Parts: sequence; C-alpha cells; structure tokens
Amino acid sequence: MIDTARVKRNASAQAGCKLYLTKPLGIGVLTTAEKKGKLKPEHRGLATAAMCQMNSIGSQFADLPGVTAMTDVTGFGLLGHLAEICEGSGVNARVHFDQVQTLDGVPEYIAAGCVPGGTNRNFESYGHKIGPLSDYQKAVLCDPQTSGGLLVAIKPEAEQALLAIAEKAGIAIYPVGELIAPRDGVVVEVV
Repeated sequence: MIDTARVKRNASAQAGCKLYLTKPLGIGVLTTAEKKGKLKPEHRGLATAAMCQMNSIGSQFADLPGVTAMTDVTGFGLLGHLAEICEGSGVNARVHFDQVQTLDGVPEYIAAGCVPGGTNRNFESYGHKIGPLSDYQKAVLCDPQTSGGLLVAIKPEAEQALLAIAEKAGIAIYPVGELIAPRDGVVVEVV
C-alpha cells in the first residue's frame, strides 16, 4: 500500500519551485547513433547505463514535503513532460540550458545527424508551447528518453534536503530551472 499523502503528481507544482533532473539527457541521441553505426567505442554502454539506473530514489524524494511535483522524463523529452507539469499546475517554467547535462558525445552526434525521429514529432506536438529554441537546444530538450530521469519540482527551502538524499544514495541530480508565475505566451522558456 502507498500512503496517498506521499503521492507526487505532475499537476501540483507551484511557482517558485526549483527544477531538478536525476539523469543527463541524450539517451535517444546515443541509441540513434548506435543504430546508424556512428557510435564511438568510448560511448558504448553509456545510454544503457543511464537507462538501467533505477528511479527508486523517487520514493525518498516523495517523503519531502517540499517536493510539489515529480514525474519521469520519457518519450516526450524534458520539454514535453515539463510542459505537462506546467499546464496541469497552472504555472510556467524557465529552463537554464547551460545547466542541462547531457551524456558524453551528445553534441557531436547531434551535429552528425543522429537525432531520433521522435524528437521532431515531440516538437511538432508541443513546440507551440515553448519559447524560441536553437536546433541544438531542440535536439537535446525534445530528445525522447527511454527510462529517463526524474524531474522534481521542489520548494527552495527544501533543496538542501533533496540534495542530501541524492548524495547519500549516490545519485547525481542536476538543477535545470525553476517554475514561475503563469503569464500569457509560452508555457516554457529556455534561456
């Protein structure tokens, strides 16, 4: 049985919350590079290792009262799942692209055309909700993830507790932005 008080939804986020992600992006890019025969030996296994990292840390994050929303990032990519959180919660988001982590080799594989077809389908689906993006930003932020990381919205006063839990568990966690008050225009802006 699950204590329903601990359930974190993707429609309960609040403006002012910080956004964290537990895995780097680029799983779709690396698997596409492998399918195209372009994956370098030093990058073999990186996507698999990321996919095999369990998201069980989410149960510990759920114990934190400062976590207002949490979801896994999968086939819709980071921006798709973030837009879903924003729309369900009545907030907007700002993503700091320079803070978004990618798996090794992702920039060179994107430059070599190893972008999954799902990336463009994702953008066609929700791109009208997103602020201006470069092609590279779109390739990273709309990259479909298989068993991607957890996207966590947390109140600033609880950030240190979140980071401590992740550190104790040996899980990397990356800040990627924040939730902001709703306003007209795009739901998610990338800066």
